[in-house]
Amino acid sequence: MSPLLIYFSFFFYLLSSFNVGVAIAGESSGESATGGNPFTPKASLIRYWKKQISNDFPKPWFLLNKASPMSAVESATFSKLADQNALSTRLPAFCSSAQLLCFPDLSPSLEKHDQNANFAVYSDKNFTNYGTGRLGGVDSFKNYSDGENLPVDSFRRYSRNSVGHGDQFSNYAPDTNVADQRFNTYGTGATGGTGEFKAYAKAINVPHLGFTTYSTEVNGRQQSFSSYSDDANAGDQSFASYGRNGNGAANGFSSYGKSSNVIGSNFNNYGETGNGANDTFTSYGFDGNVPQNNFKNYGDGGNAAIDSFSSYRDQSNVGDDSFQSYAKNSNAAKVNFLNYGQSFNEGTDKFTGYGSGASGQAIGFKIYGVNSTFKDYAKKGISFSKYMNDSSAKTSSMADSGKKVNRWVEPGKFFREKMLKVGTVMPMPDIRDKMPKRSFLPRVITLKLPFSTSKLSEMKKIFHADDNSSMETIMTEALSDCERAPSDGETKRCVASGEDLIDFATSILGRNVVVRTTQNTDGSKNNVMIGSVKGINGGKVTKSVSCHQSLFPYLLYYCHSVPKVRVYEADLLNPKTKAKINHGVAICHIDTSSWSSGHGAFVALGSGPGKIEVCHWIFENDMTWTTAD
Repeated sequence: MSPLLIYFSFFFYLLSSFNVGVAIAGESSGESATGGNPFTPKASLIRYWKKQISNDFPKPWFLLNKASPMSAVESATFSKLADQNALSTRLPAFCSSAQLLCFPDLSPSLEKHDQNANFAVYSDKNFTNYGTGRLGGVDSFKNYSDGENLPVDSFRRYSRNSVGHGDQFSNYAPDTNVADQRFNTYGTGATGGTGEFKAYAKAINVPHLGFTTYSTEVNGRQQSFSSYSDDANAGDQSFASYGRNGNGAANGFSSYGKSSNVIGSNFNNYGETGNGANDTFTSYGFDGNVPQNNFKNYGDGGNAAIDSFSSYRDQSNVGDDSFQSYAKNSNAAKVNFLNYGQSFNEGTDKFTGYGSGASGQAIGFKIYGVNSTFKDYAKKGISFSKYMNDSSAKTSSMADSGKKVNRWVEPGKFFREKMLKVGTVMPMPDIRDKMPKRSFLPRVITLKLPFSTSKLSEMKKIFHADDNSSMETIMTEALSDCERAPSDGETKRCVASGEDLIDFATSILGRNVVVRTTQNTDGSKNNVMIGSVKGINGGKVTKSVSCHQSLFPYLLYYCHSVPKVRVYEADLLNPKTKAKINHGVAICHIDTSSWSSGHGAFVALGSGPGKIEVCHWIFENDMTWTTAD
């Protein structure tokens, strides 16, 4: 054996055998330090903690265990690839080793299917040229992607140029997390047939659903969306060139986005230059929380179209709708808005160029909501009946009980400081972390990765993010939040490594700090009893640094300084047995004068900015830092 080979063999023996020599408290909870190797990212983070933190309190394993699980060799390998701008060539291995959020790459499929198909309990498939040119027949997708984490499905040129072909999507992608579903040129050029989406993406978390050139140039085809994205959380839906140049197409949206939380829908060039289109939106965005819907060039240049909006965004909370060039240059269009925008709290509706240049149209607004703007719309053929332009009258007629107004603020999410007393029974919100599990990247790698909206194209290349994909949306939203200017008196930073997190907290509070989080999620969505309570720093008003997760490929925290707070620890008990089930951490904001009057805390508790203090629990995987007692 050569001397050089002997040298490297001995080096790797040391690398795999050397122990960092750090005593570990809390290993009974399944926590371990470094796996015996001092060169792993986790070992490095532990050493950094010991170097930067000046006290000897027990180490916060809930934080240190978020270090990258990569081995020393893997960390060195991927760091070198980052130096060479070549991480994208090893993305699947990188994502797996570093425990990142990555969507699988779907390879194109050129298969053709000329028989009926039944897909039950199926997921992560690319359907390209599927059903193209089919004559009759039915394809059924039932329980497809059910309960999946990060499902990615692509339907490209599906049922294109088919005749009398029926597609059924029933219970598609329910209860999934961060889904990416795409329908490109779906049903284009089809004659007759049906496309049915029933209970599609129900109870989904952060959906990204795209329909591009859906049903373009179809003849007499019927599409129906029933219970689409009901009970969904965040996310967005996009319909581009939907029904464009269609003839006699009927599209129905029933119970679309019902009871969803912060959902966004975009309809671009929907029904443009269509002939005899019949579109119905029933209970669209009903009972939703801050829904945002945009209709751009909807029905533009259409002939004899009939569009009906019934109970659209009815009983929702706030919300914003934009209709730009809707039914513009159309011929004999008939549009009805019934019970449109009857929100409990005022939303914003904008109609720009509505019906402008149209001929023979009939547009009716019956019982329409408040706070709406009509700019450059047609002066003829538009009627307004019972237009609710008095917000106080609307509030009195609709919000007849406080429960209806604050139904979107989960019980227990915000509470008053006086509730933190022994024996108090109170509702505990759902504090469970619903984001995909991810780990920090080593700082040696994050420093080499682009991280700004100006370098989004480079980031998309690294993480294989297509245009208009879920990953692009995830990265854009996180980066925009990180680049947002701080509020008055706020110091903020987005951190992507444990070392950066420690640096930010100590830059605000000094090196004698403690970081806390609620011990577990027991008691979530149930009543709990407050046991013993301890005020941090003697219960005095202090300053803290709070850190909240952002959805991103690797673990990313949005951290900001929070002045004038009181922080508490409290045992949480089962109200019936009085047994301890959790150890909660709560933060009470003493100065709320800069908060918005529409903040959920004031909706839930009453009062307004600067008039009351507001408390909340620290949720799973969030954290708050204070100076040590």
